[in-house]
Amino acid sequence: MASLNDIRSTYLDFFRRNDHRVVDSSPLVPRNDPTLMFTNSGMVQFKNLFTGVETRDYKRATTAQKCVRAGGKHNDLDNVGYTARHHTFFEMLGNFSFGDYFKDQAIAFAWELLTRDFGLAKDKLLVTVYHTDDEAATIWKKVAGLPEDRIIRIASDDNFWRMGPTGPCGPCTEIFYDHGPHIWGGPPGSAEEDGDRFIEIWNNVFMQNEQFADGRLVPLEMQSIDTGMGLERIGALLQGKHDNYDTDLMRSLIEASANVTSQDPDGPGKIHHRVIADHLRSTSFLIADGVMPSNEGRGYVLRRIMRRAMRHAHMLGAQDPVMHRLVPALVRQMGGAYPELSRAQSLIEETLRLEETRFKQTLDRGLRLLDDEVARLPEGGALPGAAAFKLYDTYGFPLDLTQDALREKGREVDVQGFDAAMAEQKAKARAAWSGTGAAGDAKVWFEIAEEHGVTEFLGYDTETAEGVVTALLRDGAAIGQAATGETVQIVVNQTPFYAESGGQIGDSGLIRTDTGMAEVTDVKKAAGVFIHIAKITQGSVIKGQPAKLEVAHARRSAIRANHSATHLLHEALRRTLGDHVAQRGSLNAADRLRFDFSHSAAISAPELSTIEAEVNTFIR
Repeated sequence: MASLNDIRSTYLDFFRRNDHRVVDSSPLVPRNDPTLMFTNSGMVQFKNLFTGVETRDYKRATTAQKCVRAGGKHNDLDNVGYTARHHTFFEMLGNFSFGDYFKDQAIAFAWELLTRDFGLAKDKLLVTVYHTDDEAATIWKKVAGLPEDRIIRIASDDNFWRMGPTGPCGPCTEIFYDHGPHIWGGPPGSAEEDGDRFIEIWNNVFMQNEQFADGRLVPLEMQSIDTGMGLERIGALLQGKHDNYDTDLMRSLIEASANVTSQDPDGPGKIHHRVIADHLRSTSFLIADGVMPSNEGRGYVLRRIMRRAMRHAHMLGAQDPVMHRLVPALVRQMGGAYPELSRAQSLIEETLRLEETRFKQTLDRGLRLLDDEVARLPEGGALPGAAAFKLYDTYGFPLDLTQDALREKGREVDVQGFDAAMAEQKAKARAAWSGTGAAGDAKVWFEIAEEHGVTEFLGYDTETAEGVVTALLRDGAAIGQAATGETVQIVVNQTPFYAESGGQIGDSGLIRTDTGMAEVTDVKKAAGVFIHIAKITQGSVIKGQPAKLEVAHARRSAIRANHSATHLLHEALRRTLGDHVAQRGSLNAADRLRFDFSHSAAISAPELSTIEAEVNTFIR
């Protein structure tokens, strides 16, 4: 039986033999698509190639892309563990053509790989095409010899892909496998299409048009191919399984969970093991790609996934943290294909251990509170929103964790009541912030944070990124656009710019849009919003525009060096003057640093020489 690792290699090797560049998976945090929380398909890293904004030294590519769907509109979290094919983390196999081959060769590649290299029975395969795509239907007849009744024409958007309201788009052809009449379900387009008899295994998108705001479809000058096939789904099929969690890779993680909890992998706790196996993958890969648990943005989604898995471990009777003990099993399975997982193994283990240790302190009390609240409910009654909010606010239970726990009891949460309690707390926090006098325009930043969310900071991993201008302000007042010569405050949804904090000054650099450019001179932070103080140097910058952000590298490097020097200086002071020396403040700028510390006397000349020599020794 071919393993998932074998299947991944077979796919990539097939397209390598057919002149495709094997491209590494991009990170789970998209750098070139500010509309996405996480990378959720193989085409994300190639978006600028499809639109013609970027060119590379290849026109054919193939990837095994790591993907996460656990936030925003792409969210499979609620169904994970309970169904056969929902995951927060999955791998998407794909082949891509950027103005090179088109429908005829894409269909031929797909048919050859599936029937020859993967050995699928030809009479078990059927396809869908967009109802007006006669060209694709004709190619399927020619290449695969499929009869009309196994080429199903679909008139809905299920078979027409769009990058957005405007931009590249085109029809799709999807390939399905028929598991046979002993399994309930009908072919795509039928009333029974949601059954499990016919399973989609591969989608080929033909990017042949550009859609304009007025609805016109114009043929693209560069017609391209974007395909996607879920590794877990094709793996289950090739291994003779009907459930992704029964594949060799997922099964090994489920058995690792069973081993550390001393529970039967197929017993009453089966769903708990499935959730843990899935969430182990998403949390580990997110941490490896630089996401850390927090109460904001991507970090909060990570924390939600982690805590959901930890509750399921608790339900299996685990008294001590267990998630970190499962990481070696994951690295054994996937570290070869994704070396970043091996490199980050110790960080992943320590992060999971610390997070689970902290959460366990409140998990027991929170679950007891939940049981007490449920015991007081009438038969079939929903948990009051105020109780769900108390679990969130006091015990660190994300709403979906409470919903997941209640699902096992056949109960729901009054979500409207929860939202009302959350809104009330935010209003109190905003009033408290404004009352401190910390910033005259603090209310503005709270309102921006509530409407658009806090700013995602990407600067630990990159000095360039793409974002969307979510707000423009001049003298604290919101504006729609700013022209050359104006000094404004620019807010974007994600940024590589460091905001002034902890004695380190903010970054400088450039923000470019399609209509203008702004020079960033400083960055502040309020209510989780990064405020880019900038002067428009060319054209105009408009709210809602996509933007390219670029940190001034030389200045960032100089500030970073001075920041490191303060740590070296602190250690040298403690060695020379004594362990009582404590930091009382600092300034880390590009051209200088200042370090304030506590000591009972002035530093003598010999002490100063010793400290200087110590720091220079550290540097050398």
